[in-house]
Amino acid sequence: MYHDYVSKFKLIVMLIRKQTIAFFIVMIFFCFPQLYAQQKTYCNPINIDYGFTPIPNFSEQGRHRATADPVIVLYKDKYFLFSTNQWGYWWSDDMLRWKFIPRKFLKPGANVYDELCAPAVAVLHDTMIVIGSTYTQAFPLWMSTNPTVDDWKYATDSFKVGAWDPGFLADDDGKLYIYFGSSNTYPTMGQEIDRKTFQPIGVRDSLLHLNDTIHGWERFGEYHDNTFLKPFIEGSWMTKYHNKYYLQYGAPGTEFSGYGDGVYTSDNPLGPFTYQSHNPFSYKPGGFATGAGHGATYQDVYGNWWHVSTMIINIKNNFERRIGIWPAGFDKDDILYCNTAFGDYPTYLPSHKDEDHIKGNFTRWMLLNYNKPVMVSSTYGNYEPNNAVDESIKTYWCAKTANKGEWIQSDLGNVDTVKAIQINYADQDADILGKSTTIYHQYKLYSSLDGKTWKVLVDKSSNKTDVPHDYVEFPDPTLARYIKLENIHMADGKFAISGLRVFGNSNDTKPDTVKHFVVLRGDTERRNAWLKWQQSNDAYAYVIYTGIAPDKLYTSIMVYNVNEYYFSAMDRDQPYYFQIEAINENGESARTSVIKAE
Repeated sequence: MYHDYVSKFKLIVMLIRKQTIAFFIVMIFFCFPQLYAQQKTYCNPINIDYGFTPIPNFSEQGRHRATADPVIVLYKDKYFLFSTNQWGYWWSDDMLRWKFIPRKFLKPGANVYDELCAPAVAVLHDTMIVIGSTYTQAFPLWMSTNPTVDDWKYATDSFKVGAWDPGFLADDDGKLYIYFGSSNTYPTMGQEIDRKTFQPIGVRDSLLHLNDTIHGWERFGEYHDNTFLKPFIEGSWMTKYHNKYYLQYGAPGTEFSGYGDGVYTSDNPLGPFTYQSHNPFSYKPGGFATGAGHGATYQDVYGNWWHVSTMIINIKNNFERRIGIWPAGFDKDDILYCNTAFGDYPTYLPSHKDEDHIKGNFTRWMLLNYNKPVMVSSTYGNYEPNNAVDESIKTYWCAKTANKGEWIQSDLGNVDTVKAIQINYADQDADILGKSTTIYHQYKLYSSLDGKTWKVLVDKSSNKTDVPHDYVEFPDPTLARYIKLENIHMADGKFAISGLRVFGNSNDTKPDTVKHFVVLRGDTERRNAWLKWQQSNDAYAYVIYTGIAPDKLYTSIMVYNVNEYYFSAMDRDQPYYFQIEAINENGESARTSVIKAE
């Protein structure tokens, strides 16, 4: 490859000497098309330079990256992303490449670690306003008309609401509202804010309480079992659509795979509110990275709806988390939904107004190396090689060092068509507290047909950016059986990988339709059901679809290498409908017939 580049540069130099500018431009595109290829997809967790937790007693089991509680707003055709404790924020033109703007929002002398925790953001005509969570009345509300740089000033130096987990609504009648609360005792509150003084008007209203005796998904615990703590309601966000107000909230706890977002609706901004029949509307309890709670719903530049939310790791600390973005929207009955099916597989970025956005943006590039053979340069402790291909972000392989030349190799088992790769780094033995803007990853990625002759797929040996969940879509698909990742430089800590995920398509047949799918709903505990099916010999995973009507199967759960699932997120007093499909390297099977569980 090096000699190819030298030859191409020589040709360009010759053209320059002949002053053939037009040919020079053409040859740049010809010789280096990868420089101009526009990536059309992304993959969750999104690849941004997540900061490390700044809180020392949150990192006693190991320093780790952490953020959550994201908000994305569209401002002057650019996307702005704020989240917890990042010492700054990001903006993007395309929802793929995010530029970090360092910024501290606390007043000088503030003796707390929570820098802009669970922020609220709103756009008021040409002005963006931002505030973090606080229980005091001395926290500033910030404003900017130029947020692509660090150009902020006080809207008010003391925001008297004193709200935790706040969210704003700038209504189209000129009024401004705030919604807030994070508690397993107190409800979600709401209040009007004066647009000129930014001070509260009247008294705060109690708007929402959890009702986990009816809503199964609101029960606390990994299995919604409520065995040790009452559930939390938190993460307020308000969306107005067709003159209806959609008040969204997170529950039951950020540590759990069932962390999701629910929604109540009303004809008035401060209620009364009615529970939407489809809930949680944002939910992702299965797959490589789980969780889809405490988020925000927004529109892209084309008018399509999206939902950004918190994803869970929860290994080194309860608050070890990431961010995911999902297609969302409103159906013909104005029901708010979020499509998380294949939510951590390659997904198309917005490029136009999508009239069928409800079907999602999945590329149908399948995972090619789930639990396939792995070879490595070395192994540290019990962080075994196959942890990098077991489809769990909670487990990882770790090399003995961070030295240049440490490597991991994945055998796809067949020669497949590879279209994209996601590299998920882990934080083993990292030693950073807070945000660092000087760390970076460097690596080379190779492919081979036989395990002997290798071709460079990606060369990031000169990269100077922090890419903890690097995702690379190839301009041209490549045939490969073996994929090898070679370390050049780690951002911090040892060379550790929680997921080397290879996407594309194999050249065989899709799996058959799942057989003997049954749903057994409890008589005494109607919030739960046991799902069972015949194991498929030609599938590595299954996607379960469920919902409140045969044409509203908006909830999805991906499970790997099992033939049962215990579903505990149902509302007690309504019927549910279920389908399932099988997944392999070639694609999806036909779905089963819809089953009704009374």
